[in-house]
Amino acid sequence: MSTANENQGEKKGGKKTVGIIILVLVILALIGVIIYLLQQSREPEERRNEVITPDNVEQIIGQMDEAEFVEPGYYTVTMNYDWYFAAGDAVSSDAYVENTVGNTNPVYFDLFLASDEENAIYKSPVIPVGSRLEDIALETPLDAGTYDCVAVYHLVDEDQNTISTLRVTVTVTVEG
Repeated sequence: MSTANENQGEKKGGKKTVGIIILVLVILALIGVIIYLLQQSREPEERRNEVITPDNVEQIIGQMDEAEFVEPGYYTVTMNYDWYFAAGDAVSSDAYVENTVGNTNPVYFDLFLASDEENAIYKSPVIPVGSRLEDIALETPLDAGTYDCVAVYHLVDEDQNTISTLRVTVTVTVEG
């Protein structure tokens, strides 16, 4: 009789062990789901490049003012959007781009005619955080006129690898 009692004890002990293992697995699965959900809630929403125009610049500035800090890979644009040149090969009297101290990454930009985004008419040097670029002269001289352009900013890491890009419209006016 003692053998029958021992077999019953082993069956009960085996069921307890299986039950404990299942309970531990369920708890681990719940912890995994909770960690996943917490990470998802902390990730920023997917951001796409935004073209900033005179029509939406106030809205974009308002969004930037609401932000407490600039996340790595994002960039607060500080520049003027109308650039004037006395001649197609002259230095602009008013064009500037600033990489404010609130930004987290160095940046450079290429300026394109809106109708031809294959050939840059100006390529900036890398602008470190806290620096300002002035005395901009086009690398491709333009005839007199007003041109719709796009500045494509590249946020770079310490090795000058592009982290993200931002597109901004610029109006270039060449007097003569």
